[in-house]
Amino acid sequence: MNIQILLIIIGVIVSLFFSGVNIIRPTHRGLIERLGKYNKFAHPGFYWIIPFIDKMYIVNITEQMVDAQPQEIITNDNLNASVDAQIYFRVLEEEKNVKSSLYNVNDYKLQIVNLARTTLRNIIGTLTLRSANSERGKINAELHTTLKNETESWGIIIVRTELKQIDPPADVQETMNKVVKAENEKIAAIDYATAAETVADGVKRAKIKEAEGYKRAKVLHAEGEAEAIKLVNVAADEFFTGNAQLLRKLEAVENSLISNTKIVIPSGTELINIISEMAGAFPVPLKNNTNSDGKPLIIKPSKS
Repeated sequence: MNIQILLIIIGVIVSLFFSGVNIIRPTHRGLIERLGKYNKFAHPGFYWIIPFIDKMYIVNITEQMVDAQPQEIITNDNLNASVDAQIYFRVLEEEKNVKSSLYNVNDYKLQIVNLARTTLRNIIGTLTLRSANSERGKINAELHTTLKNETESWGIIIVRTELKQIDPPADVQETMNKVVKAENEKIAAIDYATAAETVADGVKRAKIKEAEGYKRAKVLHAEGEAEAIKLVNVAADEFFTGNAQLLRKLEAVENSLISNTKIVIPSGTELINIISEMAGAFPVPLKNNTNSDGKPLIIKPSKS
């Protein structure tokens, strides 16, 4: 009987000992209260507290995330938008901050969610649905600033905030999609027209260049012909002026020689030397192209 009582006492002592054992991980910090009063701060490691007298509260100091949960918010243009956001935060590891997270706020996670939902209603309520979708960065910044200022006394820090969604009603979304599609088609049509206009301008410039080249070629050709005519006229003036009659006479002499016709050559003419060359005779000076009696020489072509 005494042995059984002893075993019971030993069992109770062992149970009380193990019930007072606490181990703090590096990702947590602890607060120890004795009889409802703050006693000491617990760093990572092994701790034993007196059961039923001491109590330890363990606080996570790693980065955590809470979801603000989707809510319907009326925008400035009287449209209902489903808005959801996520808030990332962590409790600062210093003793005063860990104490503040337990003693200055009842449930900091729940408080952060409620504060985020209220802040989102205030921010998005002043914006139209279109601007709310296009200014997500601004909304995130305002939400982060508000939460950071409101939670300074809670011993926590708001790391970042992210909007998950700002969704309009299904019918409004469908209309917005049609508007966006129409705008994209308009931009595409403008781009196509601009490209076609660019191609047309290129073709036009090419045609103009071709016409200018053709015109220039014609001008150069006309200038060449004019220059040639000018040279011919100069040559004619220089070499043929006064000799046209001589050439005509020479043609007549040539025809007469061919037909064995007697011709009379006036004295003092250059035809004497020319006919002599054609007949194979020596040239005769122009002053002596007369007979002894002063009459013009008569040349009769020889018979072959």
